[in-house]
Amino acid sequence: SCATPQATKAWAEKHQDLPYAQLADTGLVVSRAGFGCYRVDDATPEHHMALTTALRAGINLVDTSSNYTDGSSERLVGRVLAELSQAGKVSREQVVVVSKAGYLQGSNLKNAQERAARGEPYAEVVPFGEGLEHCLHPEFLADQLSASLERLGLERLDVLLLHNPEYYLGWAKGQGKDLAQARQEYYRRLGAAFAHLEAEADQGRIGCYGISSNTFPAAPDDPEFTSLSECWRLAQGISEQHRFKVIEFPFNLLEPGAATRANQPGDQTLLDLAFDLNLGVLINRPLNAVLNQRLLRLAEFRDDPPAEGEIPAALERLAASEARLKNDLLPGLGLEASVLAEVEQAAGVASVLSPNWQGFQGLEHWHSVQTGLLVPSLTGLFQFLVNQEAQDGPLNEWVKDHAKLAQDLMSALERYYQSKAAQVSRGIKLQMRGLDRNWDQAEALSQMAIRSLRSTSGVTTVLVGMRRREYVEDVLTELRRPVEQRERLKAWRKLSQ
Repeated sequence: SCATPQATKAWAEKHQDLPYAQLADTGLVVSRAGFGCYRVDDATPEHHMALTTALRAGINLVDTSSNYTDGSSERLVGRVLAELSQAGKVSREQVVVVSKAGYLQGSNLKNAQERAARGEPYAEVVPFGEGLEHCLHPEFLADQLSASLERLGLERLDVLLLHNPEYYLGWAKGQGKDLAQARQEYYRRLGAAFAHLEAEADQGRIGCYGISSNTFPAAPDDPEFTSLSECWRLAQGISEQHRFKVIEFPFNLLEPGAATRANQPGDQTLLDLAFDLNLGVLINRPLNAVLNQRLLRLAEFRDDPPAEGEIPAALERLAASEARLKNDLLPGLGLEASVLAEVEQAAGVASVLSPNWQGFQGLEHWHSVQTGLLVPSLTGLFQFLVNQEAQDGPLNEWVKDHAKLAQDLMSALERYYQSKAAQVSRGIKLQMRGLDRNWDQAEALSQMAIRSLRSTSGVTTVLVGMRRREYVEDVLTELRRPVEQRERLKAWRKLSQ
């Protein structure tokens, strides 16, 4: 089964409180906001509830990828769709499922490495960095689609996008390759991928295909620029009835290039050409802007900074607790030198943060360090220590006390970076005021950010990360407010100045 024009149109008629749009010439009707699955997984009940809430409320486009949370994102989508279908709340035919392929990370990378060890490597793999490779080769795409369909529990994917193919251009630039030759090879690879995806559409495994690229809106002289006009030419070269129907790219209040930069032939912008070609346009990162290599969240934040000296004092207490572990408790455990070194390193949160706590690029950077490094390190440390003695021993008492000290410090740092983010958000809102009458009517910055996009002609659906039910409700509240869709070039140009 797959999404059908009849079912999606009926779904839109049922949910007349939400706005919908045609997805290119597929006949499918999709909600103006879609559920972005970048950081959701099938192990978090909150994510399950958020997706369930969004689908039942009328949001009927879901955007995921084979590499999101190592496949767990796709499993969540499949699980929720199956549950809602079985309960008679939402049918598969009413929901447009978009996924992507191209990345080799996590288990995907491990599987590829095992193939290579057997003498069966994927061709044309780009070794981009430690733990990250990329591939557009038809054999790889076929395997990825099979794996995605299995995780999603689907027979057919509505839309399959090549995921950030410009990784090849970035790699070629790093290798010092000639730009003209690199671009020639880039579009050759894209053409081969398109031909394969046409065959997948013929076989009924996908409905249509396209590209998700961060560099669609870039300047033409950017070494990693992906040209929409060239991609269209490739598809046209395969067949005039090609299934290249959908593109996805970043566009937000601080990155307005899609509406302002004339990077296509005839001095057209990306949105101009996409509109003329009747392509489905999915917008990602509507609330996460990258400015000067810094990630900024376009949302409201609590402005409740910690008291002066609160963070240094919390760091001192944590450092004293770490010293007690090292000097008083660890020597009695008789650990091997290598294990002892690992334990001391895991415990050294204060030594990591003391010189750096004011130097994170912002709230999102702090969150990535906290969740990606500090919390896993402390969790592993605590688990190791409590296994070393009886439940009422000194190590267990230390773990309880130290966990409280660490939590106090992280809470203070959270308030510190929340306050800084709140100041930035206020500045952006002031900059926005007066640019567009419709945009001014939005109350929260997140709603203003979504409204600016969905009110701009050429945009089909804005993909929003809605990992929590309150995020879903915030998006639904915005969608239910009527707004006219038109060019709005004047407002976007003022923002880009």
